[in-house]
Amino acid sequence: MEIIKLSKDKTSFVVLGLLAVITFVIPLCNVFFSADSVFHFSAYSVSVLGKYLTFALLGLSLDLVWGYCGILALGHGAFFALGGYAMGMYLMRQIGTRGVYGNANLPDFMVFLNWKELPWYWLGFDHFGFAMLMVIVVPGTLAFVFGYLAFRSRVTGVYLSIITQALTYALMLAFFRNEMGFGGNNGLTDFKEILGFNLQSENVRSMLLMLSGITLMGTFFVCRWLVNTKLGRVVTAIRDQESRVRFLGYRVEMFKLWVFVFAAMIAGIAGALYVPQVGIINPSEFSPLNSLEIVVWVAIGGRNTLYGAIIGAVLVNFSKTVLTGLMPELWLFTLGAAFVVVTVFLPDGLVGLLRHRLEEQQA
Repeated sequence: MEIIKLSKDKTSFVVLGLLAVITFVIPLCNVFFSADSVFHFSAYSVSVLGKYLTFALLGLSLDLVWGYCGILALGHGAFFALGGYAMGMYLMRQIGTRGVYGNANLPDFMVFLNWKELPWYWLGFDHFGFAMLMVIVVPGTLAFVFGYLAFRSRVTGVYLSIITQALTYALMLAFFRNEMGFGGNNGLTDFKEILGFNLQSENVRSMLLMLSGITLMGTFFVCRWLVNTKLGRVVTAIRDQESRVRFLGYRVEMFKLWVFVFAAMIAGIAGALYVPQVGIINPSEFSPLNSLEIVVWVAIGGRNTLYGAIIGAVLVNFSKTVLTGLMPELWLFTLGAAFVVVTVFLPDGLVGLLRHRLEEQQA
C-alpha cells in the first residue's frame, strides 16, 4: 500500500509539473520570442494546447463521478456543452453592431430569422459576471434535477448510463432547432472579443491557455482534497458496496447527487474555457459520441486517480490531432482498438501499468 501511495504521489507531481510548464512557460515563449526563434510557439499551438487542457478538466470531472462514485455517465458531455453555450451567449452579446446585419441587440442569426426582440433567456448575458454564474448554475441545475429523480428512484448501472445518454441526445435534437434561439445547427460563432480584448490576439490566446491550466490545477487539488475527506470516503464506499453503506444509515442518494452536481459544474467551466479558444459552439457538442469519447479518455488514462483522466484526455486528443491529419478515416478504428486493448489488458489504464512497473521494481 505504501508503494502504491508513493507511486501515486510521484505521478501526480510529474503531471502537475508538466501542466505548470504548459501553463506558464509556453505562453511566455509565444509572447516574448519572435516567430523565427526556435523557442517560439505559434498562436495555433497555444490554442490547441489550451483546448487539450479544457478536455483534461472535462475528463477530471468524469473521473470524479465515475472513478470515485461508480456512476458511468454516458451523457456527461451535455454539461460541457451547456457551459459552452453560456459562454457563447455572452460572446455573441459582445459583438454588437459589428455583426453582419449591424444590429446592436440581436445576434445575426436572429436577424436572419426575422426575430423582433431578444428572448427572455438571453437577458443578462451582456454582463460577464452573470454569464459566468450561468456557466455553473445551468449545468448544476440540470444535474440536480436529473440526478435527484434518477437516484431517488434508485436507477443504477447500465440503466442510469442509458438515460444519461438519452438526456444528451434529447438536448442535441432540441438545440438543432432554430426555434430554440441558439443558432440552430450553425450554433454560435464569429466571436469578436472577451472583456474588451480581441479574441484573435496572441496575447489573449496565451492568457486563455494560462487560465485553463490554472483552473485545471486548482480543480485537481480541490478534487483530491474532496476524495480524501470523510465525505469522499463515503462516496468511494458507495461505489464499492452501495447496499452496505445504505444499511449503515447513510442517505446514498444525497451523496451521489452532490458528486454528480459538482462534476457537472466542473464540466460547465471546462466548456466555458473551451469556446473562446475554438471560436464556436454548436449542437454537435451534445453528441452522444462526444460523451463516449470522454469515457475513453478516462479509461485509457486510468480512472480513480484524477491525474489519470488528465493524462488520458491530453494523450488521446493529441493522437486525434495527429492521426486525423494523416489518416482521418482510421481515427475511430484506432480509438476503438485502443479502448478494447485497455479494457482487456489494462483495466487500470496507463497509470495502472506504470504503478505495476514501480511495484515490480520495488519487489
